[in-house]
Amino acid sequence: MTKSNTKICVGKFLGPHGVRGQVRLGSFTDDPESIFEYEPLTDETGAYEYVLTVHGVGKDHYIVSVDGCTTREVAEKLKGTKLYVDRDALPAEEEGEYYFADLIGLKAQETNGAAVGLVTDVHDYGAGAFLEIKPAHAKSFMLPFKDAFVPTVDVAGGFVEVVIPEGWLAEEKPPKEKKEDL
Repeated sequence: MTKSNTKICVGKFLGPHGVRGQVRLGSFTDDPESIFEYEPLTDETGAYEYVLTVHGVGKDHYIVSVDGCTTREVAEKLKGTKLYVDRDALPAEEEGEYYFADLIGLKAQETNGAAVGLVTDVHDYGAGAFLEIKPAHAKSFMLPFKDAFVPTVDVAGGFVEVVIPEGWLAEEKPPKEKKEDL
């Protein structure tokens, strides 16, 4: 998939709000309000477009109505739906910036060039982003997406340099057996 036809996830329906079909919307954009500037917002496949009208703001979400969604039951079915926009609709990155979607599929290598694996996903649960890296013959692992662990990102070159702290990938030790009470 080339950059020009990549879809970027910019938000997610969090669940219903009230009984008239309104939905709570979480925005993943840098400026949360900018989600409403992008059109069309689609599902991941691009087969369904969502037309939104903003009705209010919650603590960490917007309250919106979605064309065609008029009941709480329909709004409940939207819960968890991620909203995507074509990458071309987003602003160009500044020098040294990139979209998380651009990192997926990059080779992960140590600073000496030794192969580590592939970046298979980027996770951000609110405390900072993590790269999920899948080595060729091992389980995937997470690495904080911070300069200390990922000093170089070269999207054009197709790789990220990673620094894996000693012991980070140590094999799990089996649990110690409990001593029986005498």
